[in-house]
Amino acid sequence: MDNAQLQWPRFRNDDARDEPAVTLDAFIADQSNANAVRVEPGDDVRELLPHLDRVAMVEVSFPSFRDGRGYSTARILREAGYTGELRAEGDVLVDQVAYMRRCGFDSFAPAKPIDPAVVATVLSRYPEVYQRAADGRTPVWKLRHG
Repeated sequence: MDNAQLQWPRFRNDDARDEPAVTLDAFIADQSNANAVRVEPGDDVRELLPHLDRVAMVEVSFPSFRDGRGYSTARILREAGYTGELRAEGDVLVDQVAYMRRCGFDSFAPAKPIDPAVVATVLSRYPEVYQRAADGRTPVWKLRHG
């Protein structure tokens, strides 16, 4: 992912009717021709890697804001070269959006509405980053030292 892809996150409108995502198990077992897959916290997303060319959207479930396994799921997918939509769904809090974007999420479907103005403030709070991540932003130390 490059910086151009991360200009602004997409938030699912409650009225949107996305194609339903199938479970990872159903997708791997070829029980569906869907191109959207839902990954639960206990799923091993590495099973999906050989099939990334067939997937347009991966929806990662966050049943609780305390469960951080979805961050690892995002990193695994982005580092494997997945370029499709990566959506965080469920108990997504505004404080997590910037970190989720660093891991590779580009779309969000929070269980509770998030104010876009607050998201804009959160995303602009720290213009520089200190380490490499899936979002492709250049760390500040590299900017300083070429």
